Amino acid sequence: MSTAQQSDPRLLRPVCLAVFLDMVAFAIILPVLPFYAMNLGATGLWLGVLLTSYSAAKLVGASVAGRLSDRFGRKPLLVACLLGSGLSFLLTAVSGSLLALALARAVAGLFGGTVTTAQAYVADVTGPRNRARYMGLLGASIGLGFIVGPGLGAALGRYGFVVVTSVAAAVALANGLLATVTLKESGATRSDARPPWSWNDVAAQPASLTILAATFLTLFAFVSMETTLAFVASDEYGLDERGFGMILVYVGLIMILVQGGIVGRLAPRIGERKIAAAGALLLGSSLFLLPFATSFGTAMAFLGTLALGQGLASPTLSTLLSRATRDGLQGGMLGLGQSVASAARAIAPVLAGWLYDQGTSWPFVLAGVAAMLAGAGLARLRSPDAVSVEA
Repeated sequence: MSTAQQSDPRLLRPVCLAVFLDMVAFAIILPVLPFYAMNLGATGLWLGVLLTSYSAAKLVGASVAGRLSDRFGRKPLLVACLLGSGLSFLLTAVSGSLLALALARAVAGLFGGTVTTAQAYVADVTGPRNRARYMGLLGASIGLGFIVGPGLGAALGRYGFVVVTSVAAAVALANGLLATVTLKESGATRSDARPPWSWNDVAAQPASLTILAATFLTLFAFVSMETTLAFVASDEYGLDERGFGMILVYVGLIMILVQGGIVGRLAPRIGERKIAAAGALLLGSSLFLLPFATSFGTAMAFLGTLALGQGLASPTLSTLLSRATRDGLQGGMLGLGQSVASAARAIAPVLAGWLYDQGTSWPFVLAGVAAMLAGAGLARLRSPDAVSVEA
């Protein structure tokens, strides 16, 4: 990792743009996917299966992308993931049954290594002192995508599911072509790199285990909410695709403000560990209280604090994980983090969907407890220096 690369934030602009457009394409279908699935006869459990099919495949895809990017470079893997996502949206557009829809989402998951590779790119070209800031900006790109995408999907929803998914495919394919032209390689490839994320290596670093556990629990909590929120919006407040899309825009806006500004300012002052712990605790308490909201306004307030907590936790956990390994191998370690996150995304939807069928408050209560456990674990770390920082 050269000094020039570390000091040149212009290298990050194309990768942030690629992640932003990738999230736009991904999020365009979010307002319409649950309702389309309901029209095909999906229950809460079936909606969980659809989301799990994506995440279970991403469990493999993110890990492989991280390792391959260590060996062959970040750019080719980013481009492959972006173009593969475009293909998956085309398959989603022609899915006429729940099974076909689940298979199409699995293809999307296999090409879901964009964020993993982008995080490794950021780790390559930034030093430890400003890494949290740029991880936060990458997170802000994700958050911005989750503002534009659901808003666009909600607006296009009136034209039907095929139109929405076709637009998503067009955005993803154009993004892949644009990345081919604009992205520069980070220069951190290692053809002889062994996987840095073997469990023996991770077990030797207790801080890494805590960070990975917190990553799993916070994502489990957030995805449990994502899975069932559409049902809550429809059953409790009578919202349709457009109304649900606006809720997603609201959550995304808060997350981008947090990740794009607050995290970068707080990290040098109080450290990533404290920010991550506070975010997880705030996420957990908000999730626990959400099903007991007495009005739509109160529910939106809890969703706001929930988004604040997730916005604080997500980029700081990635930063801590990137600092747990040495230069040139961050792709594998961050790939492991994304695989752990994908495991949470694979388990949470089915469990949350089933719990929602048993009682509407159960998935939120369980999610709240999970996130608060993550916050407690992070708070118990001895110091931020428990995670090694490269010299």
